[in-house]
Amino acid sequence: MLASLLRRPALALALLAGPGALAQTPLASPAATDTLPQHKYENPAGAPTAAKRSFFRSKGFRATVVPAVLIGYGASVINGHGWYSSYDAKRDIRRNFGSYRNHVDDYLQYAPYLELGGLLLAGVDSRNDRANLALVVLKSEAIMLGSVFVVKTLTGVQRPDSSDRRSFPSGHTAQAFLAASLVHAEFRDKSPWYGIGAYALATGVGAFRMINNKHWESDVVAGAGFGILSAHLAYLTHRNRWGRKATGRGTGEVGLLPAWSPAGGTGFTLTWRAR
Repeated sequence: MLASLLRRPALALALLAGPGALAQTPLASPAATDTLPQHKYENPAGAPTAAKRSFFRSKGFRATVVPAVLIGYGASVINGHGWYSSYDAKRDIRRNFGSYRNHVDDYLQYAPYLELGGLLLAGVDSRNDRANLALVVLKSEAIMLGSVFVVKTLTGVQRPDSSDRRSFPSGHTAQAFLAASLVHAEFRDKSPWYGIGAYALATGVGAFRMINNKHWESDVVAGAGFGILSAHLAYLTHRNRWGRKATGRGTGEVGLLPAWSPAGGTGFTLTWRAR
């Protein structure tokens, strides 16, 4: 009997301590089943839930607030209306530049695209791969050209030189700011100066459109808004991301492995994994 107790040290200690020790040992009870209805929709895995963003921090608001301000201000100063109207701006421009004219704006409107292409050729990594970037460019151009054409037709504002009634908004300025917005969006993680340079070129286009007496101040400011808005809408609606961003000159990883089948055949297995 004593030998048996010694082989069970835990039981022997409990008997030596007296019956009170056994009485104080809690008995294991089965876990109670919680059937309260309020726990039905709890997160059992404990995964963190995303906090709801406020409207002012949403992507839609941040993408449209600046273009909306530009377009709104441009519309408010058409002809002689608003604070520092288009007539006031034309008077000051003609006082400083007289009859000076040039055609720089016809070519400068595409300068931000030349900057974008130069950065890609120099090996600077863009936000999107080439295929998706091309899709964004095409989509933003379609949005800009369509919206500018419709607004020009509906408003029928006469140009400062009275050449036609398709003045509002400025298509040249919209084109330049669209391209500048793409440069900023694609390379802002690399350096903010890429976007600053592109926007400086676009601002020069707007200035030359007024100096050349082809557009009013209202046309240029609203045109910048239409260009920026078109680029932002293209990014917000872009979902065709089938490709992956390239990490080098190679297109993937290739492997060659020996293969054997129970039927007695042997050979090699070629594997390819896209980067």
